[in-house]
Amino acid sequence: MHPEVVSGKLGTCPKCGMKLVKKDDQEKHSAHSGHAMGDISKMGFWGKFKMSMSMTMGMDHTGLAGREMARLMEIDIRNKFFFSLILTIPIILYSPLGTEFLRIDLASPIPLPWLLFMLTTPVFFYSGWIFLYSTYFALKNKILNMAVLIAVGITAAYGFSILLTLMGSTDSYYEAAAMLITFVLFGHWMEMRSRRGTTDALQALFNLVPPQARIFKDGREMMVSTSDIQLGDIIILKPGDKVPVDGEVIEGETAIDESLVTGESIPTAKRIGDQVIGGSINTTGSVKFKATKIGKDTALARIVTMVEEAQNSKAPGQRIADRFAKYLVIVAVGSGLLVFIIWYFIVGSPLLLALSFAIATVVIACPDALGLATPTAVAVGTGLGAKHNILIKDAPTLEQVSKIQAIVLDKTGTLTEGKSKVTDIATVDGFSADEALRLVGAAEAKSSHPLAGAVLDELKKRDLILPESVDKFKNLSGLGVKAVVDGKQLLIGTVRLMKEQGIALGILEQKINEFLEKGETIMILAVDGSIKAVIGVVDPIKPNAIKTVESLKALGIEIAMITGDNKNTAENVASRIGIERVFAEVIPADKASYVKKLQEEGKFTAMVGDGVNDAPALAQSDVGIAIGAGTDVAIETAKVVLMKSDPLDILRAITLSKATVRKMKQNLFWASIYNVLAIPIAGGILYPSFGIMLRPEFAALLMSVSSIIVAVNAVSLKRVEKDLVTV
Repeated sequence: MHPEVVSGKLGTCPKCGMKLVKKDDQEKHSAHSGHAMGDISKMGFWGKFKMSMSMTMGMDHTGLAGREMARLMEIDIRNKFFFSLILTIPIILYSPLGTEFLRIDLASPIPLPWLLFMLTTPVFFYSGWIFLYSTYFALKNKILNMAVLIAVGITAAYGFSILLTLMGSTDSYYEAAAMLITFVLFGHWMEMRSRRGTTDALQALFNLVPPQARIFKDGREMMVSTSDIQLGDIIILKPGDKVPVDGEVIEGETAIDESLVTGESIPTAKRIGDQVIGGSINTTGSVKFKATKIGKDTALARIVTMVEEAQNSKAPGQRIADRFAKYLVIVAVGSGLLVFIIWYFIVGSPLLLALSFAIATVVIACPDALGLATPTAVAVGTGLGAKHNILIKDAPTLEQVSKIQAIVLDKTGTLTEGKSKVTDIATVDGFSADEALRLVGAAEAKSSHPLAGAVLDELKKRDLILPESVDKFKNLSGLGVKAVVDGKQLLIGTVRLMKEQGIALGILEQKINEFLEKGETIMILAVDGSIKAVIGVVDPIKPNAIKTVESLKALGIEIAMITGDNKNTAENVASRIGIERVFAEVIPADKASYVKKLQEEGKFTAMVGDGVNDAPALAQSDVGIAIGAGTDVAIETAKVVLMKSDPLDILRAITLSKATVRKMKQNLFWASIYNVLAIPIAGGILYPSFGIMLRPEFAALLMSVSSIIVAVNAVSLKRVEKDLVTV
């Protein structure tokens, strides 16, 4: 399968021959594009046969994005393997391998070469058709891959065997062709089984979406298929219902369990204006919400797409391996010809011996293990990350996370809860705390800043009513806001803002310093150019923040905290967490420059923020990490998305990355050293001195074993899961 292929007209994929399918309604619940799958259940036998074989042996091991197609491929490979195995057993027993090595003497109802021909032919044309069919498309597109090598090996063994049979010889290579097909199919079946867990995990995510939904239309409730929901439709949620699509609550209040989507264990309260995520579960009340995103645009679909794209991407090391593998095909075929020429024409060996060395050389040089080296590890690693709510965009990012030397942590939402609470209020004589809250609340009601939420929550506690007249609201990025409320000019923000506007702190300066020394974030209220009040707000530190910083330091990673807070407040919070380097009073637009500062010091730097006002800094960093956000902004701006708000997930991402990269290197080393050592042995370098030769069938076995070792080693990456849980 090659999802990147998009054509303006119907036809077949130029890479693998699969039928191109029109991109239409099937995309409503699919992350796939390009030559997406049609309805497999409606395909005839030949359609399934052709599609499955051509896609299975496209030999691009990253093409398992289609969950249903992955299942079909595994079943087809398994069936062909067992078909081949059943016929290969008698082939071995009747071949020289059985009679000479196993000392088995079976009677043959017909001349032995013809019996072996009859047993091998269905193996070659049914089970081996996958390789032949794929080779046709590979050569048609001037591509040299593993399929070409296998096809050359089995065709040479089968073809020369037929020639020898027609010449009346009792010698043949039928067993080599049959065993090669059997072993290679077994290797690929094991590879696909190793990927199945990841594929099933993605399918489980899609299964969170209910097949039907309750909508309100034309004055009545009705049940419709989720795929038929349109933008703007009104959906009704009752207790226990699953949310079918993303939307905005327009009526009622409830609590929604988003743990299966975002990983947050506590149900989230939802009221009018709040967003709901498809795949989450309504727990208590009944609400109506308007569909704002459907199909492939929902957060859940985009998460699945992100994981699939990560699994289908290639790490830098794999790109090098792929280029090397292409040349290895040429080297393998060339080596096979050279070996034949040396043994037959120069050494003067018998034809069968020369052919044995040549075919064994071609077979054992097959770069199958090299092609599997990192894609299998990437698939397991990204799937494991997704299972623990750590979304990694692509294979290069998975590799880069392991190289992080410095991390810039945004204070609000990363190290602190991001849910501020009003703790202190000081006012000038004749100006009440309630009046200060009313004016600040009126101005901040239009702001999305966490401090605004703290003031509004305090207003609710005190049952205060907001002034209705609010004009000329303006957000002063990183400094505060200004507005006209009830005809009064309000300026609300930091000490820096007041100084820039030439407003003296006056008699409240001492209170301001007291609040700052206590580690509070302050909001200074100036009315008509004169300071009237200061509000102290505290954002609680997250429970795991201190442990996270300690663990990251233990890995030798430098930690810096960045915030728009006053220096005293920032240093107070940083000292409690254990961070020495602090960037305070930084407006969002300037955060990127501080990330760049660390990069200029020669450090491979990551930025961790909420993905909303940290976009420039996330983009500037070597690795942008968005925490506690399943939002579109986070998915667009960050390379890594931590769905939960737990800072320990930063450590988990690094742990997973280091383990995955370690497996990649192990696999690349094994695959490379295998080819370096195996080719000379297969070519007969040990035969003159020690009489040791590697028959083609054993070369096939070794080649398959190397692929299985690589796949099993990648799957063993799942053992790191216990480290992710116990972090």
